[in-house]
Amino acid sequence: MKSLCIFIYLLIALSCFAEKKPNILFAISDDQSWPHASAYGDKVIQTPAFDRVAKSGVLFDAAFCAAPQCSPSRAAILTGRQIWELQEAGVHASFFPIEYKSYPEVLAKSGYHVGYTGKAWGPGDYKYTGRKLNPAGKAWSKIKLKAPVKAISGTNYSANFKEFYKARKADQPFCFWYGAHEPHRAYEYGVGKKNGKDPKSVEVPPFLPDNEVTRNDILDYAYEIEWFDKHLGEILDFLEEKGELDNTLVIVTADNGMPFPRAKANLYELGTHVPMAISWGKNFKTGSRVKTPVSSTQVAATIFEVTGISQPKTVTQKSLVPLLNGQDVKQVVFAGRERHTHARYNNWTYPCRSIRTENFLLIHNMKADRWPAGDPKGEKFYDIDGCPSKTEILKENGPFLALSTAKRPEFELFDISKDPFCMKNLADNPEYKTTMEDLAKQLHKQLKEDGDPRFNGFGDIFESYPRISKMRPFMGGFHERGKYNPEYIQENQKVKKETIGKPVK
Repeated sequence: MKSLCIFIYLLIALSCFAEKKPNILFAISDDQSWPHASAYGDKVIQTPAFDRVAKSGVLFDAAFCAAPQCSPSRAAILTGRQIWELQEAGVHASFFPIEYKSYPEVLAKSGYHVGYTGKAWGPGDYKYTGRKLNPAGKAWSKIKLKAPVKAISGTNYSANFKEFYKARKADQPFCFWYGAHEPHRAYEYGVGKKNGKDPKSVEVPPFLPDNEVTRNDILDYAYEIEWFDKHLGEILDFLEEKGELDNTLVIVTADNGMPFPRAKANLYELGTHVPMAISWGKNFKTGSRVKTPVSSTQVAATIFEVTGISQPKTVTQKSLVPLLNGQDVKQVVFAGRERHTHARYNNWTYPCRSIRTENFLLIHNMKADRWPAGDPKGEKFYDIDGCPSKTEILKENGPFLALSTAKRPEFELFDISKDPFCMKNLADNPEYKTTMEDLAKQLHKQLKEDGDPRFNGFGDIFESYPRISKMRPFMGGFHERGKYNPEYIQENQKVKKETIGKPVK
């Protein structure tokens, strides 16, 4: 009897030992809006790898980033916090406070093989606060290729992943961040058309002029999305070949919307609404779709729940696992933005916050007296990426330019079910008064609970955070690397870090 008990105990022990932790593959494109993937019905863009993840797992119809810009959005993904809870990491191209641990950092301490290729967290300086590695892990980007066009990165993403995989210990679970540089600008003009894409098939958003230049610009954007998807497909094929795919949580999304006027760097739909698909072998219902609004801030909590690793107390957002398991979860999502480029006098930000329900989007522009796309001196509008579409609206100097650059009212309300491109502001419409008041109340209540400095009396702290990227200086607003805006230096010294967002214990 005693021998039998020992045998059963050993079987249980071996079973527990043999249970493998799931691998994590997080794939993120750079500047891609929903619904620009063939899984959503886009006829111009073919994304078989993204579609594969969607068919084998869950496709999200209403996924949103935390901010319509690279580094704040990526910081929110890595930490599971909103941008107003991240201090310097909540503005573009600043620092990454060391007290906010990223999920790759936590998984690395738990025995995971961790790394990234391409673009991780950035632009910004993570070393300033004491980190030795990017919050996404160790870089694996040495293997290069001859890109089909100069505008595409020479980093061989899939080959670098294979090297990363080979470097792990036997049976060691991995956590990998595949961050493409595409479809971030610049593009090679006309490359989409040269590769067989038809300008006539393009759906031009109503906030852009519908002409040959804009259509070709969108085709070039589409071409680069397909490059991102190509490497994703090669990584998935490799994992399947190695027998690892079924035990890999695959998350595919984008950091923010398309790099066009009134999209990227804006809280409108095409600035924050991003593609997202998640799969994990047979653990989620195959081919299901979720219409509930979700946020990329929920990625970190999801990874911690799936891996069974305790998440840091600094994580404030909820896991997506209930939705992935088919539960009927009701939620709304929030987003925001502060500084993007050096686009305003004295490096000022353009602060705004938003709440998105299934049908409505409410935006609160908290400094409505400022220019949303940057000061118009010399018609630069630096918060809009330089591109043929921007040149077109500047040349037109009419309604399309105003849509992207004119000053905006304090509140903007859009009925997304009727107005998916956010063209008609309903904030002053009497028929929507109750909706407007309810959403504003809900938004402000959440921001106060989160400790958003804009709502606890210390909003100017965001003006003090330096923008340390070497991107274009502007109108006396360029500050030395690592230096804080002198106009608000006293404010920065006055506010203790414990007052910014939820305290770190």
